[in-house]
Amino acid sequence: MKDILDPLPAEKSADQEGFANRKLIRPSLSRTDHNNNHGHNHLPAERRDRAPSPGKKTGAPTEQTNAENFYYQKQMQTKTPMVVVLRDGEEVHGYIEWYDKSCIKLNRTGAPNLMIYKPAIKYMFKEGENARK
Repeated sequence: MKDILDPLPAEKSADQEGFANRKLIRPSLSRTDHNNNHGHNHLPAERRDRAPSPGKKTGAPTEQTNAENFYYQKQMQTKTPMVVVLRDGEEVHGYIEWYDKSCIKLNRTGAPNLMIYKPAIKYMFKEGENARK
């Protein structure tokens, strides 16, 4: 009449031990060649999804280092007077109000504000510092 089982001591089964050592394999979602592949995978899934070994180069370095963004942010917050030297040698004085991927807006006192395309800038420096030419 007793259908209750006696409690067993907690033991690790063989399945649980093997489960802890399993590697999680995730498919690469960034691949766009799935339409051109037509189901012909030349490498097994384990090889494709494995992270590169530390000794091998993984290709080109990342394009964004955020150093430029950090510099602009710092100069904008402190409204640092800047000198922007253009490719033709003209110097423009002011402070950076904002920037984006392709241009900066330079606020000037006593003159119109400018939006300058980054490719037109030769270099820039803080006003009062010696410029290296």
